[in-house]
Amino acid sequence: MKDTKMKCTEIRELLPDLAAGVTSTATEVNAHLRSCTDCAEKLNEFRKTMALLDEWQAPEPSPYFDVRLRARLREEAAKQPSRWFAWVRRPAMAVSLAVVLVAGVTVWMGRTRVPPEVQPGTAVSDLQTLDKNLDMFSDSDSDSPSDLLDDLQVQQDVNANP
Repeated sequence: MKDTKMKCTEIRELLPDLAAGVTSTATEVNAHLRSCTDCAEKLNEFRKTMALLDEWQAPEPSPYFDVRLRARLREEAAKQPSRWFAWVRRPAMAVSLAVVLVAGVTVWMGRTRVPPEVQPGTAVSDLQTLDKNLDMFSDSDSDSPSDLLDDLQVQQDVNANP
C-alpha cells in the first residue's frame, strides 16, 4: 500500500502537464491511472478545467482606458495632501523628523540627570572630596604650604556646613 501512495504523489505532480498535453503518458503512468480511481478523477478534473480555460477569452479594455488612467493619475498627483500628517509619507521628511526627535530626547535626557545625593562618610563621598581637593590644589597659585592648608580647612568647613 505504501508503494501505491508513493506512486500517487509522483503521478499527482505530473497531472497538470498530462491534462494540458505537454507530456506524453508512460506505460506505468497509464497503468497507475487505470488502477487508481483517485488519480484518474483528478486527471479528469484537470482536463475539464483546462478545457474551460481554453474557451475563456479575456475581455477587451475600452478604447480610452489608457487615456482615462493617465488623467486620473495626474489628478491624484496634483492633489494637495488633505491631512497635516500626509508629509510623513515623504521619506526625507520622516527621516529628518526622526533624527531631530532622537537628538532632542538625547539632549533632554542628558540635562535632566541629577547625580544622586551622596551621604558623607561613604566611599563615594570620600572620592568626591579627594577629587575636589585635587582640583583645588591644581588651581591654586600659592607656593606656601600654610596657604594650601588654610584653603583645605575652608573647603572642609564648607563641606561640613552646606
